[in-house]
Amino acid sequence: MPSSAQDLPLGHSADSETPIRSSVELGLVIREQRKRLALKQLDLAGLGNTGNRFIVDLENGKPTVQLQKVLDLMDLLGLEVVVRTKASRSTSSL
Repeated sequence: MPSSAQDLPLGHSADSETPIRSSVELGLVIREQRKRLALKQLDLAGLGNTGNRFIVDLENGKPTVQLQKVLDLMDLLGLEVVVRTKASRSTSSL
């Protein structure tokens, strides 16, 4: 187990992108990365200076978690948020 945030490896999965459309989807991505890094929820809570309840809520997709805490934990896990414009949809399907 890493002893500090500096010891955490950056995300080591292939440069994959996962579109997130709900808090549940975000929670699943965070849970998968935590498990890839062999961290328990309590480990992540300690490294992120937050409570275990916050980690549980986040991974379960609670929509009202604090955004800055989520971003900080994602950074610890080697994840980042990228905002981009959606690809335009064909007008013929309207």
